[in-house]
Amino acid sequence: MSIDKVPMTPAGHAALEKEAKHLKSVERPRIIKAIAEARAHGDLSENAEYHAAKEQQGMTEARVKELESTLSRAEVIDISSMDGDRIKFGATVTVVDEDTDEEISYQLVGDYESDAGNGKISVSSPVARALMGKEVGDSTEVATPGGGRFFEILKIEYIA
Repeated sequence: MSIDKVPMTPAGHAALEKEAKHLKSVERPRIIKAIAEARAHGDLSENAEYHAAKEQQGMTEARVKELESTLSRAEVIDISSMDGDRIKFGATVTVVDEDTDEEISYQLVGDYESDAGNGKISVSSPVARALMGKEVGDSTEVATPGGGRFFEILKIEYIA
């Protein structure tokens, strides 16, 4: 059984560490206090506050475990020292949709830090897979639920 490395940017790694720290130092104590207060109300079998707090505790502990596992397998890639003519992990790519002439910029990041609303897409997404290895001027087709979309690569940058 091999343990797969999880690629991520320094910013993505820092965000996961911040979330783990918050869950451990703020949420855990708050939930423990809520469980203790609910226990003080008596009969636990019909105590909704107790059951809600225990459920929240389970979800929080599962998330902490997931974050710790991910962070232990993290391969932090410093994109500020990267360059090149081909698209790879960490690149910020500006493309133009050849059907609509709309320009779109994406940064290719790890699965745990993707945020499509902010232009950060996972390297395992269909768009990123279609862009990987391409150069400025190349065109590529991306399979989407609405059918194929064609993008032309306008710019490749490696910005931290």
